[in-house]
Amino acid sequence: MIYHLLWWLRDVFTHKIGLYAYQDVLFRAILAALTSLLIALFMAPRIIRWLMRMKIGDRPEFHHAALNELMRDRANTPTMGGIIILSAVLAGTFLWARLDNPFIHKAIFIVIWFGGIGAVDDWLKLTSQSRQRSRDGLKAWEKLVFQFGGAVLVGIFLYSDFRNLEDARRLWLPFYKTGIPLAGWMFAILSVLYISATSNAVNLTDGMDGLASGCLGIVSTVLVILCYIASEYMSRSVQVTWASYLLLPHVPLSGELSIFFASITGAILGFLWYNCHPAQVFMGDIGSLPLGAAMGYGAIVTRNEILLFVIGGVFMIELFSVVLQVGYFKYSGGKRIFRCAPIHHHFHLSGWSEPQVVVRFWLLSIAFAVIALATLKLR
Repeated sequence: MIYHLLWWLRDVFTHKIGLYAYQDVLFRAILAALTSLLIALFMAPRIIRWLMRMKIGDRPEFHHAALNELMRDRANTPTMGGIIILSAVLAGTFLWARLDNPFIHKAIFIVIWFGGIGAVDDWLKLTSQSRQRSRDGLKAWEKLVFQFGGAVLVGIFLYSDFRNLEDARRLWLPFYKTGIPLAGWMFAILSVLYISATSNAVNLTDGMDGLASGCLGIVSTVLVILCYIASEYMSRSVQVTWASYLLLPHVPLSGELSIFFASITGAILGFLWYNCHPAQVFMGDIGSLPLGAAMGYGAIVTRNEILLFVIGGVFMIELFSVVLQVGYFKYSGGKRIFRCAPIHHHFHLSGWSEPQVVVRFWLLSIAFAVIALATLKLR
């Protein structure tokens, strides 16, 4: 909104005052991050108090007696704190992004759609707790149906945006400078799988104070860079893009998503102030599902689906640890690979304190992010 206001008043701000900075994507991304950070810091105490008055508190229960003992101090801590993050993200995006950008439209849709799924899931869990019924929330198949539905809509409209962009219709592999052509149905399947998988991967990681939110902040910062590289020019005077320089796919207009992901980074930092150990509020599914879906969406738009396995390495490890644990449990007739899955609980049960697990996973996430950025120059 601020961008459009300044553009409307460009005769004054640009020609008379000489204010051109608002036209630069990175400048607006920085302002969006600061805006969402301040909004999250300002809103969080009020939302936490409201959640406490509404008695929206978590009561973690695991199928493991030792883990329940370790996590007993988390009882009744307010959850659904993802409201803080999503509100700050939407505010930062609406204020500083170009609202006529098609990629921004779909990013906002993902936040609202997947946030709605998470809100319903959290609410069913919490209300069933108060009524002493099953606390499973949405059934797995119900959640997947809605996730797939939202991902299908995004994939269809995204592919239509890419109809005249040859680079965007290809699958790009690290260390390889030529993309692999994708048919429309292959693109749709890839979109559905990635957005749904990343949404659930972040959801599974959200089990310790600051774990998922800290890793999300790191991944979203990398996506700010990737969105900028995919669209923006190194030098407008000679019309050279960063994508062409690095032999990466060029996706015009995707740079505006840098503002969206910068808003996520800022909101996450503000939320972490209250989510770090010992947490005053938990993210809940209302935060983890949309933020995870947004990570997958960013990778699809910039054509970095394979690289996302590295960027979000911690989330992939958490996801595959659950897949391996469940698969091996059924195959072996009750045996387990890990003491508990997701894998962060395995290390917690092995003697690591909760802050040790969280900080070490953050360090892993930073290492994965650095490796991913290093591969951009290797073609």
